[in-house]
This record gives sequence, structure tokens and C-alpha cells, in this order.
Amino acid sequence: MSESVNLPALGESVTEGTVTRWLKKVGDRVEVDEPLLEVSTDKVDTEIPSPVAGVIEAILVGEDETVEVGTALVTIGDGSGAGAETPAPAAEAPAAETPTQEASAEAPAEEAPAQEAPAEVPAEEAPAQEAPAQEAPAQEAPAAEAPAAEAPAAEAPAPAAPAAEVPSTDAPAPQEEAAAAPPAPAPAPDPAPAQEAPVEEAPAPAAEPEPEPAPSTPAPSAPAAAPAAPAAAAADSYAGYVTPLVRKLAHDRGIDLSDVSGTGVGGRIRKQDVLSASAAPAASAETSAAAAPAKELEVSPLRGTTVPMSRLRKVIAERAVISMQSSAQLTSVVEVDVTLVAQYRDQVKADFQAKAGVKLSFLPFFALAAAEALQAYPIINATIDGDSIVYPAHENISIAVDTERGLLTPVIRDAATLDLAGFAKQIADLAERTRDNKLKPDELAGGTFTLTNTGSRGALFDTPIVFLPQSTILGTGAVVKRPVVVSDNGGDAIAIRSMVYLALSYDHRIVDGADAARFLVAVKDRLESGDFASKLGI
Repeated sequence: MSESVNLPALGESVTEGTVTRWLKKVGDRVEVDEPLLEVSTDKVDTEIPSPVAGVIEAILVGEDETVEVGTALVTIGDGSGAGAETPAPAAEAPAAETPTQEASAEAPAEEAPAQEAPAEVPAEEAPAQEAPAQEAPAQEAPAAEAPAAEAPAAEAPAPAAPAAEVPSTDAPAPQEEAAAAPPAPAPAPDPAPAQEAPVEEAPAPAAEPEPEPAPSTPAPSAPAAAPAAPAAAAADSYAGYVTPLVRKLAHDRGIDLSDVSGTGVGGRIRKQDVLSASAAPAASAETSAAAAPAKELEVSPLRGTTVPMSRLRKVIAERAVISMQSSAQLTSVVEVDVTLVAQYRDQVKADFQAKAGVKLSFLPFFALAAAEALQAYPIINATIDGDSIVYPAHENISIAVDTERGLLTPVIRDAATLDLAGFAKQIADLAERTRDNKLKPDELAGGTFTLTNTGSRGALFDTPIVFLPQSTILGTGAVVKRPVVVSDNGGDAIAIRSMVYLALSYDHRIVDGADAARFLVAVKDRLESGDFASKLGI
């Protein structure tokens, strides 16, 4: 019983595939999961395995043909159906008659020895006995030998392909004998060489010394003729063939295919060859990078010592513990696409520094967006006074500054009234005077909301601690470029974007998760709009 093997689904949205190479031929036996053929699509270049074990009875799709998913490619059975498939190649005999009428007259002569073959040798050797019968016509019409040999091959389906390859192997020998001996006795001395004809190594050398059979190969029109072509010719034809997927891969990676050595059959370039070629420069780059010495870390003189806490460190420690024990703290995080902010900042930063006298970092953008959101969601700016909630009439933003003495938080007052230039100037001034220990005592008091730039040292985000009496603190992570999914005209696409995490820690006694989320989304929307031209301040 025969079973058809269809072109399987090869990925989402793939509807068709091109047969690039048959790995088996009619009459071959295959096992389950043994590769049958290679198929190329616009997304994948792969081998199609056999779902069943058996003998290939017919190949239904020729090489370089494009068919839809679900199309029958080959029929596999127990071998009994192969004979039923071989009448198609019989149509090749009339094709051989076109060169001369003598070739058609000789076709019956070839059939006669083929009929006698079972009486002389076992049935499986019958195709080998057909080879001597072709020596007589070799003298008169050499170009018709290949098609003529395929007509009697129909009587022995299993080794049909080797029989078709016999002319290219034995053709030189009969021609030499024909010059010294009459055609009639030629079949008698050749049974022994004919036994060697099915050996698969023979066709390879025959392709080079014997160019004459090549013009005859286009004559067959039946689908089974493609796998019956000489193996050497097939190898030559695929040496320069590159599937669309491999060609696109090489283009995307900047690889010149003329510089790539193919490892496929016949020297064909495969996907792995392109990947290997592109990996070589990458490996060299990695080697160079690895060769660069890593930055040496200095050994701290504090190793192995014991020092008393500074007064500031004691205050910070006590306040941190009291805040954690006296409030119910948790953190919410959002991811923000600040690509438009980054682009705008790149456009104006040179002019900004020239006019404002300070650099324009990302922090003023975060501070301005937070100040605006605090006005809309005052609970984030509120404090607890006994059993009451106090909503300040101003937004005083504390800016966390890292110093050698510890973390200090000078205050930017009335932050909602400032533009980008105002934030940038105050942040730069407060940070410098904090590190130089030149702050006034009142500049560290009165904050209603804290902004800490945890990304300044490379952290993506953390969960900052809220210090009482404030109820919230916003941590801004490092701005990094990475691939993300974006909406592109109603569809999804992957793009390189500048991304940052914003983490809001809050006192759950008065701030709910929904409050935190609304505030964070407001800041997110403000930043992702990228509309800060009216707030530049220069």
C-alpha cells in the first residue's frame, strides 16, 4: 500500500515552499525520519523527513518547483507500486526517436535482451543486463542512449536510477570496442562490466569525460526523470545554487557568497556555511575584546579595619529603621520609553549648555514630569499627621546626592514652577555644594517628595526606602538602549529604543497601589510624549 508524503507546514504565515534538492530517488528505501528532500521558503531552509518507512515509488514534484503546503511530494510504499509509476518514463522513448529514426528502430532491439534477462540472471540483476544492449546504438546515435536506457528500466523499478546512470559510465568503453569489433558480438563480452554499473561511484567520473549524454537530459519530460539524472550532473548544478533564505542571510550579515566554501552536496552553500563565515569576524572581535585588559579595581585601605560610624551615618541608619518600622512600604515599577526625550536632548544639549551653563541630563526631565504629576495626584505628595492626611500646597522635591560622608537630600522648592533649565541649574548647584559640605541647614529640610537617581551608577532599578515624614520616593534607573516591541501602523514591530525603569516606593498607610500606578503612568505618558520644547527654559 502506498502513502503520499505532503509538504508540511514550515512556520507561521508560510504557505509554499520550493523543492531545492531531492536526497532520494525512485527505488530507494527510506526509514522513518530519514531526510527525503530539501525545501526552501522565505523563512526557512530545511530538510523534510520521511514519516514512514518503505520504498520510494514516485517523486511527484521536481526540483526548483514551488508548491503549496499540503501538496503531495512523493509516494512511499512496499515497492510493489513502483512498477505502476514507471510507465511515465516510458514516454521518454519517443523523445529519443526525435534525433533519428534509427534510434526508434533500435528501441525494440533493446527490449529483447531485457526480456531475456530473467532467464539468464536473477531478477534484481536485470537492469544491469540492459546496459550491453545499449552498446550497439552507441555507434549510431550516442545522444539517444540516455533516454533509450530509461525505457527498459521500467521493467525493473527498484534499481531504475542506477540503470539510467549506466550509459554515462559505460559509454566510453563500448565506443572504443565498436571501433575494432562489429556491433553484433558486443553484448556477449559485457555482462561482467554490466554488473558494476549499479555501483554509485561510477557516475561521478563519467560526467567529466563524457559530455555527449548531457544534451539528451532535457529530453525527458516525466517527473521521475529528475531524480534519474546522473549524480555528478546534479552535484555540478547545485554547486552554484543558493536558496533564497541563505542568500538573504548572507546579505543581512554582509557576507560575500563568492568567499564562502559550501559544505553541502556538490559544494552547495548552506545556512551553516554563512553562519560560520559571519562568526569568524565576530570571534576575532571577541578575541580582541577579551585581550583588552579589564579595569583594575583598587584595593580599599579599609580592608581588615574597624571604624566608628560617622554622625551622619548614625542619623541615616536610625531614620531608615524608624521609617521601615513605622510605615508600610512597598514599591511599584513601570517601564518607560524615553526615546523621544533622548532624541530631543541630543538636539538641544549643546545649545543648552552654552546658554544655561550646565549640562542637560535626563534627571531634569524626570523631575519636571514628576512635579507635574504631583499636582494632579497630591496623595503622592502628602504626609501623615496623627490621624490626618496633610496635602501641601507646594511640591518640594528632595534630590538624593551621593557623597563621601553618606546620602544627603537637598531640597528643590516649588518644583512645579520650574522648567528644564531651572531644574538643571538647581540640581547641579545643590549637588556641588552638598559634596563640598557647603549646604545650609534649611536646604536639607522641608521636602515633600524625593527623587533618587539610582541609574547614575548603572543600576536598572531598585526599591528605595521612604524616609518619614514623606510618603513616597521615586527611583530612576539607567537609560539603556535595547530591542522592544512597538506598534507600527497597527502592527507589531521590534525596534531599538531608549528605555528606563521608574520605581515608586510609598507608604501604604495612605497611598494605595492604584494611586501609585496612576502617578507612575502620568509620569510615563509625559516622558513618552517627548514634548518639552516649551519647557526648555533657554
